[in-house]
Amino acid sequence: MQTINRTQLFRASCLSLLVTSLSFGIRAGILNDQGVRFHLNASELGTIAATAFWGFPLAIIVGGFIVDIIGMKKLLVSAFVFHLVGILLTIFANGYWTLFLSTLMIGIANGTVEASCNPLVASLYTDNKTTKLNHFHLWFPAGIVIGTLIVFGLDNALAHGVSPKPYWISQLEVAIMLIPTLIYGFLFSKLEFPVTERVSAGVSTGDMYKALVNPLFLFMIICMFGTAITELFTNQWTDVLFKTVTDNAILVLTFVASVQVLGRAFASPIVHRLAPQGVLLISAILSALGIYLMVHLHGDAIYFAAVVFGLGVAFFWPCMIGFVAENLPRTGAVGLNLMGGAGMFAVSIYMIFMGGYYDGIMVQKLPPEPT
Repeated sequence: MQTINRTQLFRASCLSLLVTSLSFGIRAGILNDQGVRFHLNASELGTIAATAFWGFPLAIIVGGFIVDIIGMKKLLVSAFVFHLVGILLTIFANGYWTLFLSTLMIGIANGTVEASCNPLVASLYTDNKTTKLNHFHLWFPAGIVIGTLIVFGLDNALAHGVSPKPYWISQLEVAIMLIPTLIYGFLFSKLEFPVTERVSAGVSTGDMYKALVNPLFLFMIICMFGTAITELFTNQWTDVLFKTVTDNAILVLTFVASVQVLGRAFASPIVHRLAPQGVLLISAILSALGIYLMVHLHGDAIYFAAVVFGLGVAFFWPCMIGFVAENLPRTGAVGLNLMGGAGMFAVSIYMIFMGGYYDGIMVQKLPPEPT
């Protein structure tokens, strides 16, 4: 008879999501360094960053369809392998294509973590899904805070004002991700896993596929496009977008992510009082206000705008997933993972478009060539 250690599984899940978010935060912090090191323009950097968002939906959608067949444990062990290879490739990258491939591998790992851990958390806490999904997903912004502080701290401690900073510092910052990666890989290899909630409830595969064409589910997929772009594109490009506004642009992301951590940590009374749909409505209003303020404020006031924006995006991802888990449970792991995959795919397309758009703006701002 299997002994399911719910607490240990949840902790290991949080650690695997921490690696996912560390990759996000550290990549955001070293994106400009990679551009300088390998002579990449904003369009190329946008494509590299978007690659993680291609690998994510690919892995999360494929994982959603096979998780009930091969089990969550095998998926998470494969996530560990992809993370390990992707991190090592990033450390030893020598140009555009190795960065492209390494980011793709990390994106696949990140998607595989979500493909397994969202249904795992929902299966472990069937009576409190949205709250526990918020607690699980707080480790995404927590990792961004940790990642950006690692970049900020090491840059200031080791670069000593040198511009551009030595690239080995960026390599060291990436290498730090190996520590939690090895720990979560070890934990998942030793723990026993339950079956998914859909399998446990006896919902057939045919009924699951029928639930996927429910108009409410399709509506939530469309909404996920907007919520994911609002949160993830803005956060990933913080260092690029705000480098002309403040000398410490990466700290804007730290402020946003810190507010997200606090919001998700104390989500329980908010979610129970307003329900996921009420929280999502307020989140959309605050996100729009935060973006408006970030566009129009300058100097230290930008950090106030970051707090407002952080309050807005804090609940987007876990409440979108939680709404589907609670109101459309027959969609199973596939439904949860299609939501995540749709969001990340939308971000990848938007990021490529905005990379080219940003290059166009920069070209217009260049002084005319002397005649």
